[in-house]
Amino acid sequence: MCTVPPFTPYKSPIQAFSVTKPSLAPPSGSRDFLPQEALFRERVFATVKSVFTAHGYAPFETPAFERLETLSGKYGEEGEKLIFKILKRGEKAATGEADLALRYDLTVPAMRLYAHRRNDLPRVVRRYQIGPVWRADRPGRGRFREFYQCDVDVFGSASPLADVDVLLALSRVLEVLGLKGFTIRLNSRQALRGLMSACGVPPVKHQAALIALDKYDKIGVDGVSAELRASDLPQRATKSLLNDLKSNNPEAALRARIESDDEGKAGLLAADNIASRVAPLLQGGMIRVDPILARGLDYYTGPIFEFIADDGADSIAGGGRYDDLASLFMKESVPVCGGSLGIERIIMLLQDQVGLEPAVGAVCYVTVWDEVDQGDALQLVAALRAEGVSAEVDLAGGKLSRQLKVADERGCRVVIVQGPDEKAAGEVTIKEMESGNQRRATKANAPSVVKELIK
Repeated sequence: MCTVPPFTPYKSPIQAFSVTKPSLAPPSGSRDFLPQEALFRERVFATVKSVFTAHGYAPFETPAFERLETLSGKYGEEGEKLIFKILKRGEKAATGEADLALRYDLTVPAMRLYAHRRNDLPRVVRRYQIGPVWRADRPGRGRFREFYQCDVDVFGSASPLADVDVLLALSRVLEVLGLKGFTIRLNSRQALRGLMSACGVPPVKHQAALIALDKYDKIGVDGVSAELRASDLPQRATKSLLNDLKSNNPEAALRARIESDDEGKAGLLAADNIASRVAPLLQGGMIRVDPILARGLDYYTGPIFEFIADDGADSIAGGGRYDDLASLFMKESVPVCGGSLGIERIIMLLQDQVGLEPAVGAVCYVTVWDEVDQGDALQLVAALRAEGVSAEVDLAGGKLSRQLKVADERGCRVVIVQGPDEKAAGEVTIKEMESGNQRRATKANAPSVVKELIK
């Protein structure tokens, strides 16, 4: 007698080893994008790329991760804490040590690439790069742990025209995107070094004082005061800086103090020169020299800048000159200046201004009358695509009215129908969705007719 074994329900390995149900939300500081959002972002990135290309910049590409030593020591004490480190792998995983890290920005990896392949590059290099970076930062509005940067840099030129070129490329992007108003704040690290000397700040404390000054717009004079005192600056130096910041016109007070130092005066003159060249060429914004602007990153050496949108307090672009960064990768210094768009904040501002457009599917939607006609529909779609017309075949099924509704929801401009009458005549009906106009065409001529309609 044959014994039938009892039925045992199948359990997948995923079910067997799952302990907790995973959250459906993306990790904190990251985002998902639906088609509307993703298409909006793609259009913005395409605009950025086209402007950079028009200004003579060519792309660099670097890995998403770098050796840890490549990134370490480049971003200052606070930046160092935000590097996403990658633990050693395989048999070395048990050590808990890190040897790689996700890139913190696009600048340092680009500098590493330039140093590595310098012999393959011309004397002056205009570079752009668009890609994601990662920082272990506290997430907030417009602040993410994974976000995109759009960079331009000029390697190998000490001319102030290089700084002008970078500023014009970044400002042109904002103008083409239609961002309504922005101000470029411009200063010089040379001017700031003069300020530190004039106030009696010891060289070893310059960076700490600049980091505090860089936060002035966010934490105010009282916050800066607290940070300066915590940095153990000489009392006289702290008092001098605070007296200027507390004056009726802080910018004028700081400028006067900077001009009392020869190095500081030269730095302001350089910033004024750049501003005078950029100002007449701006169409959507303005530029001014701001002696309060500091920017906290360690590697800046000369002119520095930030773009501020008129309808927002946050920076939407920033950069400067960092002539000494190359010396960390090679035996000599190379003059370099560059800037980065705060593209995530820019996208948010643009969405607030113009809103999201409906997600658009293919231009042409081909209906399917019944299963017998599926082959004809696929052939028609293939013919349309071969002519450069974006086309899709109905996948939802159902009555023609339902298919037309799907085509409308997807934003398709033209629908092609081949019912029994059309099939018998060897024709199709082409319907314009916006106007409702219809016309007949042979299947062979349908792609040409559609191309004419969508011009």
